[in-house]
Amino acid sequence: MPLYCHYAVASASGAVEREGVAALSELAEQVKRAQRVVLLLAASDVTLLRVKMPPLSGAKLRAALPNLVEDRLMSDPEECVVVAGDMHAGLRTVAVVGRNWLELLIRTLRSLGARNISAVPSQLCLPYQGDTASAAVSEHGPEADLAVRVAEQDGLGLSIIADQPESLAFEAMQSLAAVVPAAPIALYVPQSRVRDYQESLHVAPTLEQRITLHADSWQRWVAGAGKAGVDLIAGMGSGAGPQFDWKPWRWPLVIGAAVLLVNVIGLNVDWLRLKREASALSNGMVQTYRAAFPKDPVIIDPLAQLRQKMAGAQRDSGQLAPDDFLALASAFSEAWASTGQGPAPVASLEYRDRSLTVKLKPGTSASMEQLKTALSSRNLSLTQSTAGVWQIRSGK
Repeated sequence: MPLYCHYAVASASGAVEREGVAALSELAEQVKRAQRVVLLLAASDVTLLRVKMPPLSGAKLRAALPNLVEDRLMSDPEECVVVAGDMHAGLRTVAVVGRNWLELLIRTLRSLGARNISAVPSQLCLPYQGDTASAAVSEHGPEADLAVRVAEQDGLGLSIIADQPESLAFEAMQSLAAVVPAAPIALYVPQSRVRDYQESLHVAPTLEQRITLHADSWQRWVAGAGKAGVDLIAGMGSGAGPQFDWKPWRWPLVIGAAVLLVNVIGLNVDWLRLKREASALSNGMVQTYRAAFPKDPVIIDPLAQLRQKMAGAQRDSGQLAPDDFLALASAFSEAWASTGQGPAPVASLEYRDRSLTVKLKPGTSASMEQLKTALSSRNLSLTQSTAGVWQIRSGK
């Protein structure tokens, strides 16, 4: 049997664009297009409690709520959704609703395409009028649901089953007067039933003195839902919260993934090409080295080994290598002379690991930058390891 419900489609400004009664399965198109779906839960299905509790916030408040209201519930708190509302007059409003029932509603709306869902108690959507209680009646054949707001943060719900359909209006108002024994009542009824309720009031003068009838409208419910202050979806966890709609982004994501795949393939192809070129270059260097030095059995770094062989050949033929002691010392002397700083204040020279270490005399002030510039023109580098100690290396 389909579930029929009253619905309204409102704009972002709150103006009602469409309203009616339809099976929930027939509202799939409207649900998909809606930026937000708001469930007005029957007041009889939501229990509002006024609880005095310690000043907690955030996760601590959510964790403590079931224990704080457990003694005031007739069912296990684990079977309920418990959500805290605003604090007023030292008491906090707590809304309680059956978990399984709310989960069923959420799953149904999700299957219809809803992305952002809210669920608010209908009694808190009624206008707050100070000393006057607000009530609304929703009829379903011989049955009626009453939503009553008795205070700014308090309300309740009643389910009425009339003995005869004709007496439903009278019994609803009689029950309402019993629930709100003293205060005047503003009762909102369906527009088509205003005359019937007025006739029932004339039958009971005591009710007529306390109850003022108004034609109900969706505009009032839409405005009140935005000010309810309690959203029971918050107690369902992150899975029931707003969901991102991926459908409009499906093709851009597919195109982006395709572009990324093409780029990855291109990078891999380029990497393989460079790897082959590097391998060919390395093999060519090894072959050249073996052709020049066929008796050398071990080849680890052909370029470095070739440099060593060439330096050794130069020394064997009487030529100086760029990193020999005499070459470094001669270059240092020439570079120092080019700076025009007078005789070099050298205390000692030490040659080790193909570098020349120059130790200056104590108290010597020499321009290291000028000497570094002069040495760099001879392809030599100058560094200072400690104060007064220079190290000269060949850049070849």
